[in-house]
Amino acid sequence: MDQAKLYQTQISLTEWFLGIEHQETEAMRAEDNEKRERLKVLHEIIGIPIEVITQFKAIELVEKSERFEKFLKEHGEELCALRLIPLDQNLPKLRMRGLSIKKAATEWFFEQKIDPQKYKADFMPHSEKYVWSTIFVVNEHGVFGEITKGGHFQLTQGFHEGFSPIVFSFDFKKWHFSREDLEAEKAIKKIVDIITVKDKKKKEILQEKFNSEFAQNVLQGYFETVEVEEFGLWFVDYNRILGKMYDNFIFETKSIKTETKELSGMTASPGQATGKVKIISRETITEATIEEDEILVCDMTIPDCLFLMKKALAIVTDKGGILSHAAIISRELGKPCISATKVATTVLKNGDLVKVDADRGIVEIIKPK
Repeated sequence: MDQAKLYQTQISLTEWFLGIEHQETEAMRAEDNEKRERLKVLHEIIGIPIEVITQFKAIELVEKSERFEKFLKEHGEELCALRLIPLDQNLPKLRMRGLSIKKAATEWFFEQKIDPQKYKADFMPHSEKYVWSTIFVVNEHGVFGEITKGGHFQLTQGFHEGFSPIVFSFDFKKWHFSREDLEAEKAIKKIVDIITVKDKKKKEILQEKFNSEFAQNVLQGYFETVEVEEFGLWFVDYNRILGKMYDNFIFETKSIKTETKELSGMTASPGQATGKVKIISRETITEATIEEDEILVCDMTIPDCLFLMKKALAIVTDKGGILSHAAIISRELGKPCISATKVATTVLKNGDLVKVDADRGIVEIIKPK
């Protein structure tokens, strides 16, 4: 996977929110822009592992400050992730991953045509030797999410390379996994232990700084982590707004099955709907149309099909996950959505009348075309 190329076509969750004119868009932008600062505080207070960030004022890249030139000379050939963080919250955050520091700073940076006085530049190490990546939510009911081998972009963007994500949930009494994998179970339990805070004073500090809430001593919110061979485990996101959006959500891990007249997948957004199937391929998205009584069926939901998601009665995908950006947007749109059916686009046909029961993760064919 060419991650540098991937990041040219994918958009951030804030941009998804902007696309549906969500009322929390600006709050989400601010939350996302400052996530590194929150993670740094969590690192200082409860010891969560985080990636090392080398930060510059963006103007330093233009003026080639002595400090930046020294950094470029010592680390220029290393792969990196680069985030251009706006000082003005009304400006977009720009990001890149997978290029060398030298190429990112001397080519990609200038291609963005930003006002360097209004941005800061965060350089972070990049690895392509992933061990595990996770995306999960902690609320008062428990913990639920996904873990996969490879980069966490697979989970946020909704696809995977060779290794299907393992869905997990924990009701503070018992763990549940969509399939057995002892190494994956060990990895996620270790992560949850890290954000379990029993020290009263530390909890009070986090409550004061972030209005943090805890469930059975586990810090509530939305989290992303990656573990790589060179650097070990990193927490890469702690989002309170997304955590609040799922604060009453109860998730049950279900196995995925496929039958002749019934498809099963994972509940990305609950609800029920009955309508006719409209299959949309990636090649035809830009010219595609959909009616309000139709069910959008596609390989996976990507930014280009946002206008179809907004109009469709419900959404069914072959790929995707329970907390991918598109799954979160489906839930905020109030659209029933079932992801990871694996075969929806091949089993279902245009015009089939189907019932989408996203509460149970089932698509029933009522009347074939």
